Amino acid sequence: MRARAEAIFMGRVQGVWFRANTQQFAMEHGVVGTVRNLDDGSVEAVFEGEKNSVETVIHKCRNKQPHARVTSSRIVWVEPTGEFSDFRILR
Repeated sequence: MRARAEAIFMGRVQGVWFRANTQQFAMEHGVVGTVRNLDDGSVEAVFEGEKNSVETVIHKCRNKQPHARVTSSRIVWVEPTGEFSDFRILR
């Protein structure tokens, strides 16, 4: 079943390759979407794909980032839109 999660990750998540690692996690699991830094120091990501794959990517973002430290996250599940064809890092 396809799913879409809109996520905010907080903690030490900017300047530590968080976005690049998130893109790699997503590509490894066939998840599409975007990731970008926010002005408040957090990172926003939108993930679309099979629900178990999206959940795996979120888990890796929270727990498997080699240089980042996620102290909290907020995940909102919404209807998938099918708007993405790949996973992109936004500036």
